[in-house]
Amino acid sequence: MAFEGLASRLQNVFSKLKGKGRLSEEDVNEALREVRLALLEADVNFKVVKDFIAKIREKAVGLDVTKSFTPGMLVIDIVNKELTALMGETQSKLARSNKPPTVIMMVGLQGAGKTTTTGKLAKLLQKQNHRPLLVAGDIYRPAAIKQLQVLGEQIKVPVFTLGDQVSPVAIAKAGLQHAKDNGHDYLIIDTAGRLHIDEELMEELANIRKEVDPDEILLVIDAMTGQDAVNVADNFNKQLELTGVILTKLDGDTRGGAALSVRAVTGCPIKFVATGEKVDALEPFYPDRMASRILGMGDMLSLIEKAQENIDADKAKELELKMRNNEFTFEDFLEQLEQVKKLGPLDQLLDMMPGMNKLKGAKDLKVDDKQMARTVAIVKSMTTQEKRKPEILNASRRKRLALGSGTSVQEVNRLIKQFDDMRKMMKQFSGMMGSGGKGMKGLKGKLGKGMKFPFG
Repeated sequence: MAFEGLASRLQNVFSKLKGKGRLSEEDVNEALREVRLALLEADVNFKVVKDFIAKIREKAVGLDVTKSFTPGMLVIDIVNKELTALMGETQSKLARSNKPPTVIMMVGLQGAGKTTTTGKLAKLLQKQNHRPLLVAGDIYRPAAIKQLQVLGEQIKVPVFTLGDQVSPVAIAKAGLQHAKDNGHDYLIIDTAGRLHIDEELMEELANIRKEVDPDEILLVIDAMTGQDAVNVADNFNKQLELTGVILTKLDGDTRGGAALSVRAVTGCPIKFVATGEKVDALEPFYPDRMASRILGMGDMLSLIEKAQENIDADKAKELELKMRNNEFTFEDFLEQLEQVKKLGPLDQLLDMMPGMNKLKGAKDLKVDDKQMARTVAIVKSMTTQEKRKPEILNASRRKRLALGSGTSVQEVNRLIKQFDDMRKMMKQFSGMMGSGGKGMKGLKGKLGKGMKFPFG
């Protein structure tokens, strides 16, 4: 998870504050020291950390938190607002030209995932009913053109290329004309990268910029490189005047220093983040939602948007009825697992749920995508009758399931027990939701006493 270490440290700091009825100046200073250390350990730029702490201290003192009814919550609120401001305050949307096509120039160093991200951005625009055209402008890296063509075929977006014997400037110019002639409303130019910034690279990019006058110049940088990513962004920005940044591999960056530093150092907004290898794993960056997740308050808006995009509403209603009537079967369970998988990795989903970060690391709620695959294998080894009537699964049937799924009888037994527990929990949960959410404490208590999901 992105920011995992930082989130854990900050939440520990604030849990101590929330437990105090009053805060002394010493309490505030101690908390700010911990926040400062947490940010530095997350590889956030030193100057950014210094300014950030100064702003929080100024606002905390100004609000006289020592006399507040809930001083800990006030400090958390201040940190939340300052984190949001640090990352850009509000979502920075992609430009749209009044006269199509909108031209987007993708720049960055080799290895940051620029070509793949170009394809992901085209896919995202396509889902929004746009007609993007990709331009293969990297004539130097072996197979760069082929890679973009393969991506284009995969997402059904056309790729314009003149091969690797024509200058990138001429390719970009011809690509722009092709987009105009064929009614494309977005043109995304994949440019060459280097292992480091050099004059030749920058001169070429500047010439492409002069020729096509892009509406967006987006820098693709690898979030896992931390401060190096920020330095790269600063150099590119000084020479090309970037309009935005796309952070790749954010799901693998447990520190998060690049995301917290890049806006403050360069002034360039983070427009998108890539959170996986799949072609649809590119999301708009929302500073307020990310700040909320870092502080353990979840990100329900993103979770709801994912669900609305991927889950069939009619099937959801049908499932709710089955839950109420305790008719939930292994067939339904398998279907729900497939729906959940569309939403993304389980760890990322739990990060979006308020308070779930604490349960996620506990023994009670271990989340494992590999275990989920084993669960699916067991369920798929069942006959239709067994899926619909789990009560008929006797010892010999369970042994057959273990052999058929490549698992053990113990794992099959555990799944059936957890499935039964989950059915009871779902019925209770459905009743609680129907009665205005009463009794949620009881459900939380069950989770805390060892209630496990059948893929954990």
